Formats: sequence, C-alpha cells, structure tokens
Amino acid sequence: MTSPRRSTLLTGLTIVVATLAIVLTGCGGGGGAVTDDGKVVVRYQGSPSQVRWYELADSLGYFDKVSLKWVGDTTSGPQDIQSVATGEIEVGGAFNGSVAKLQDAGAPIVSVISDVGSDGDTFHGYYSLEGSGIRTARDLIGKKVGINTLGAYHEYAIIEWLHRQGLTDNEIKSVQLTVVPPINTEQALRSGQIDAGNLGTIFKDVALKSGGLHEIFRDTSLIGDLAISTTVFRRDFVEKNKEAVEDFVQGYARALRWAQLHTREEVVAKFVEIIEGRGRNENTDFVKQWKSAGVPTPGGVIDPKEFTVWIDEAIRLGELKPGIDPNTLFTNEYNPYANGTYPPDADENGNKPGA
Repeated sequence: MTSPRRSTLLTGLTIVVATLAIVLTGCGGGGGAVTDDGKVVVRYQGSPSQVRWYELADSLGYFDKVSLKWVGDTTSGPQDIQSVATGEIEVGGAFNGSVAKLQDAGAPIVSVISDVGSDGDTFHGYYSLEGSGIRTARDLIGKKVGINTLGAYHEYAIIEWLHRQGLTDNEIKSVQLTVVPPINTEQALRSGQIDAGNLGTIFKDVALKSGGLHEIFRDTSLIGDLAISTTVFRRDFVEKNKEAVEDFVQGYARALRWAQLHTREEVVAKFVEIIEGRGRNENTDFVKQWKSAGVPTPGGVIDPKEFTVWIDEAIRLGELKPGIDPNTLFTNEYNPYANGTYPPDADENGNKPGA
C-alpha cells in the first residue's frame, strides 16, 4: 500500500512530467534569449533576503557570457527545479533527493554544482522542549514533528535518522511529520502545536538564544559535512548553450570558493551590499547571521555520495527502483575545480596558496 507521503510526492512528479511534455512540445525549448551584447539570459528565482551563489558571482564580476534575470522569489527547492523542468526559468536548485526523483520521473534536468550543505558551523538541528521527555528516536513515536516541506530534505533526514536509530517502518510511519514554515517553528514548538521541530539558520540561532530547547540530533551527525542540494539546468539548454553554461558554472564555483576562503565579515558585508543594491524590499538580518558556505568541497564540486545516501533511502522506502547510477544525475565537467583548470586548493582566481 502506498503511503500518503509517497502518494502525494509521486502525484506531484507525474503532474510535473506531464506539464514538461506539453511545454517542450509547444515551444521546442532549450534556447536562451540573448542580450544586445551577446550574453545568454539565464532566468532564475531568488531567495527572499538571501543571496544565491550566482548572484554573488554576478556582483563579483565573474560572468563574461551570462546575463542573470530575476523573475521572482521562491522558498521551495522542489518548486524551483520543477520550474526549470517546465521551462519557466533556466536554472534552479533543490535537495539532491528531489533532483534524483524528478530525473527518475523523466524530467530532463542535470545538476552542475553543489549549492547548499551542512558543516560544523552551518547545520540543521531537530529540537524538543526541555522537560518534554523527548530526547531519543523512540520518544518521537506517535509525536508531531515540524518540518518545512514534505518530500524534501528534512523529511528524508529525519526518516533516515529514525531508521538508523532502530525504529521499524511502522514506528517511523507513526511519527507525524507536519509542515510548519521555518519562521513559525519555534512558536509552534513552544506553544505545544508540535512536539519537536527542525530549526536551521537564523531561526535556530534566535530560538537557541531564548533557551529551553533540547537538541535531539543534527543533520551533520547523520551525514557528516556534506552538500545536500545542487543547482540544475535543463539538458537541452546545456546542449544549446554550452559556452554560457560553462561560464555560469565557473563564475558560480569561483564565487563559492571566494566565500569559502574569505572571512565571515567580508562575506556578510558583500551579501548586505548585494541585497541593499537590488531593490527587492528585503532586510539584511538573515545574511548577517551567515557563518559558513556549508558546502565542503572546493568550488562546489559534486561528490556522488551526496546523491547516493538519499537514493539508497528512497529505494528502501520504495520510492525509487534499484539500479540508479548517481553519476548520471550530475556533471562536474564545467567546474574549474574538477575539470583540471584550478587545483582544489586554489583560490577563486586559480592561485595556489603562497603563489
């Protein structure tokens, strides 16, 4: 019997693939608009009050053949890559498990660089109230756990953690995963609307300063330092605009490397400058809490294990069939830190330490 969670996700993927077929049939898509000076236009959705790596790359002047075009904001990774698949935008990013499922369902997208990850400074935790008695995996049986969206990273992470802690499939199914926007998670937890909740970024920092929370586990205790999300293009766009995609990825990788090597203060100052200069009616409180790039590999080079861990879980849950080769879901061809252009220890300009 198909679980409600799996049914909802598979139905959504079916709709996306059907829509994709209509869009591609109607437009024969894949091309990109070109500016008067010959640059390929890359449409994207931003993240409210945040800076995406390619926005940083653009600000740093790392693009020669690409012109970014912001078309709005999104807070959903699955929605972002669905918009790529249907041709509404050229580039987007989402959790690697979602990328794998969408590709498996027939969407012609490909990951080109890692964009979000967890490390010792930047991680997501799962918290209960002190005194609630909820401290272990078994304590979550039959309880409500708040996550930001179903079918994405945090659902995968907590289910995998519960599995590794020895809970049976039926016990895991009894854990009630409830969608709670990150901005509301702390309030929902403290008011008893949920028994545990996921907190990350500034929302975690603010909640922990208020005290009274117990950390049940954090994602780095499950996966270590690992990128969890990648940036994708449509395959036909890549085929028709290889030079632009190569320029996009090299600039993106250099910007990510810039953030990996520069001080927190320098990165925050640059993020604030970008947000204040783009006129989207945002505040800078979020980026001022920035701690690290999160992505552990130099320049966002994709490691196959960043897909494998989630593919294996999806196969165990019956959401994907065995036999998927993670290496078919992504390419490092255009990343200068993977294709031999820059050595792994080089800076954003390809210079090695002491050179």
